[in-house]
Amino acid sequence: MPADKSDQLALVQQYQGLVEAYEALDRRIDELVSASRVSRDEMSAADLRRYRELARQRAEMLSDMRLLEQQLDLSGDDAPGAD
Repeated sequence: MPADKSDQLALVQQYQGLVEAYEALDRRIDELVSASRVSRDEMSAADLRRYRELARQRAEMLSDMRLLEQQLDLSGDDAPGAD
């Protein structure tokens, strides 16, 4: 396999892993919010700290995903979630 094809495959696999990790983290955030049975503004201090940490991690993952999308030239109609 030519180097550029294997590089592209590695990027796609890395992107796929990030998407899966992002979705899992998003579910954890949803579960945390649901478990507290209150709005984010009414969470306990410990839960709010956990929420903020998870949200920060999710934002970092999203940033990493966007960088990989650019490297893979996923734009417009090819981008995930594009209608």
